[in-house]
Amino acid sequence: MTSKLDKLWQRGREFLGVKYPILCGAMTWVSESNLVATVSNAGAFGVLAGGNTPPEDLSREIDLTFQKTQKPFAVNLITIAPNYLVQLDLVCRKKVPFIIFAGSIPRKEEIQTARASGAKVLCFASTDSIAERMIKYGADALILEGSEAGGHIGPVSLIVLLQEVLFKFSRHLPIFTAGGIATGKMMAHLLLMGAAGIQMGTRFVMSHEAQTHPAFKEAFQRAKARDAESTPQFHSSLPVVSVRALRNEGTKKFGELQLELVKKLEAKQISQRDAQYEVEKFWVSALRRAVRDGDIKYGSLMAGQSVGLVNEIKSVKEIINEFITEAEAEVARLSR
Repeated sequence: MTSKLDKLWQRGREFLGVKYPILCGAMTWVSESNLVATVSNAGAFGVLAGGNTPPEDLSREIDLTFQKTQKPFAVNLITIAPNYLVQLDLVCRKKVPFIIFAGSIPRKEEIQTARASGAKVLCFASTDSIAERMIKYGADALILEGSEAGGHIGPVSLIVLLQEVLFKFSRHLPIFTAGGIATGKMMAHLLLMGAAGIQMGTRFVMSHEAQTHPAFKEAFQRAKARDAESTPQFHSSLPVVSVRALRNEGTKKFGELQLELVKKLEAKQISQRDAQYEVEKFWVSALRRAVRDGDIKYGSLMAGQSVGLVNEIKSVKEIINEFITEAEAEVARLSR
């Protein structure tokens, strides 16, 4: 069925040990053991979200994932999360086969610790300089994520990163692409450019197996690409990672929180580190309200701009099959 794709994504398949090098991006409160195992069992690659999960909860989710699938999967760790180092120790002890570092730049020794556990390490690269540093630090592969993506994002679009990073470094190590991908046709072109595979989050939110509130999925169905906006940084004293989400009252609340924290920083009532933790706590709480409780007014509706291309809820298997069919047809068209 995938004869025309086999050569294009062979590197990604061999690296991940899967049939289809399609990663389901880690989404806090969404990427739990059921979705991760379903994606992996369907032949793709599931990623469990570490987020700011308490270690005992993450340990349970890892165990459940191992019980539900014998296929490879990863755990995504947010390097700016308060529980990050405890989580890193946990996933190494659990012998998770793949560890993905996200959120900020991991230290070289943290990458080496992960590799020493036997895990393969993937690092996000949102700029060319980060990509170069992660390669020097010993990353086994990169995830090139453009600013079109949902959730925490970098400053550069995927179309530019392809030229700055993919074309330059894909001969050195596998590079997976993410941000704004919602069709098999697009996947085909990225593979032809040298990508080892793709990662999607927003598309898998719109799966039957994603255990999110119906109102959350309905908001995605109604949204246009322009509705997924990135948050600005209000002041240099409070460096924050931009977050892309559907515009609502919660977006305004985040702006108000930033202003409040900047004032406290100026008055020396809070440290920069604690202020950044307050920002992360806001997003974790707001995202939970939206995903689990269906609060689409004040909760955080983290979504990539590809949300405008997604308007139908399907099973994970149907989504993967649709991508393969589209990609195969596109490669055949280009061959002709």
